[in-house]
Amino acid sequence: MLDRIKAALPSLAPAEQRVGRLCLADPRAFAKLPVTELADRSHVSKPTVVRFCRSVGYDGLADFKLKLAGTVNEGVPFIHRSVDVDDKIGDVMVKVIDNTVAALLKYRNEASTMAMERAVVALVEAYKVGRQIQFFGVGNSGIVAQDGQHKFFRLGVNTTAYSDGHMQVMSASVMRPGDCVVVISNSGRTRDLMDACDIARKNGATTIVITASGSPLASAGHIHLSADHPEGFDKYSPMVSRLMHLMVLDILATAVALRIGSATLQPLLSEMRQNLRSKRYA
Repeated sequence: MLDRIKAALPSLAPAEQRVGRLCLADPRAFAKLPVTELADRSHVSKPTVVRFCRSVGYDGLADFKLKLAGTVNEGVPFIHRSVDVDDKIGDVMVKVIDNTVAALLKYRNEASTMAMERAVVALVEAYKVGRQIQFFGVGNSGIVAQDGQHKFFRLGVNTTAYSDGHMQVMSASVMRPGDCVVVISNSGRTRDLMDACDIARKNGATTIVITASGSPLASAGHIHLSADHPEGFDKYSPMVSRLMHLMVLDILATAVALRIGSATLQPLLSEMRQNLRSKRYA
């Protein structure tokens, strides 16, 4: 988070730069001080403090301070520790777990709640009008797409998942306004996914992309849910990225379920559980 503020500082207005420098000088204090005190110390107005928070990608001062507090107080370092050939099993366990925990905590502190809200609204609207929600992914991300379809069909959503490039293009070709497609990619550079996303968007469907910032796919969709991590997509099998993508889908599914409401979902889920009882040993 502090790296993001440093990178954004030169592009900010002079008054907002003063707020940013105050934050970088003592982030712990910044997270605790009231807006009046922050404005006085920065020699700016209170609205300027709020504008600064939004300029660096957060929903407002409360959202900024919450995530700033998580960043400066968290004990797990946000670094990528690659495994080495001579690592013992214990070392591998610690490194893999630490990489995962660090990436998920980093996401918690930096994720845009505004983008997540837009995605949830689009998915709920598609559900309400009976339109379809598609999940696209290839390779490792294709498995994540199937998980997304599994989560959403249990909510009574008209949904499917495709991991084949031809099927994705065919499905995108019959999408219409009101439909949603969730495109998942670690690299954000897969040609099949880019083609399918472009076709779905041209046909009026809302495109939600879960991928790395700065990738071609990130700017191809209507809504970008960033999934940034230190894991190179060209080295080893994607591990951290897969778990991060699954977590994003968990957030979306949970938020959509809450918006649909228990009055609608409870009978459906109860019947599903009842019908599954015969499939289990007593």
